[in-house]
Amino acid sequence: MTSSSLLTIPARGGKAAFVEAGQRVRVINTHGQQVVDTWAFNRADLKEFMSMEHSRTFLSRIMARVGDSMATNHRRPILTLVEDTTVEGNTAGIHDTLLAACDRYRYELLDCEGYHDNCTDNLAAALAELGLTPPETPSPWNLFMNIPVAGDGSVSFVAPVSKPGDYVTLRAEMDCVIAFSACPQDIVPINGVNCIPTEAHFQIFAA
Repeated sequence: MTSSSLLTIPARGGKAAFVEAGQRVRVINTHGQQVVDTWAFNRADLKEFMSMEHSRTFLSRIMARVGDSMATNHRRPILTLVEDTTVEGNTAGIHDTLLAACDRYRYELLDCEGYHDNCTDNLAAALAELGLTPPETPSPWNLFMNIPVAGDGSVSFVAPVSKPGDYVTLRAEMDCVIAFSACPQDIVPINGVNCIPTEAHFQIFAA
């Protein structure tokens, strides 16, 4: 199976690429414990995009398992999870679908002074490199992000369970634009207890 060269999602930054239906994208947690916010848009119509709220309905659960497809806001499959090295036994990998992308307002609420890199801006910048503008910032599929939900409905922000070199492989179900942000969160420990964002990588394989 032929593949592209290894592409870098820079620490605290974003990257996007065009993907054809049937191609596979491997997202690698190079150093472990790095959240990778992930978006996908229909290449022919950016107003159709991978939607977490539609995907949760589509899946009838809050996390995808290998073989599951994520849905668009038009309720069509767009990415299918075909490999996940973070899975142990017959469980779903830990990849959050609940939280919005971080933005300037999130960091202001965390008492951050001045500009802070954020996933919302990283998405816009990554698409701009391809000459595209997102119609909005959809809630991302937060690969490797660990947000446990307690019995009382509360959530917590804890370090990922992913190890260096762990990866997921996604199959495109339509021609799409895929975009990533190596989340720059360095105030709460979603990128590990040291709160140090790192780069991640991805690779595109031929259909």
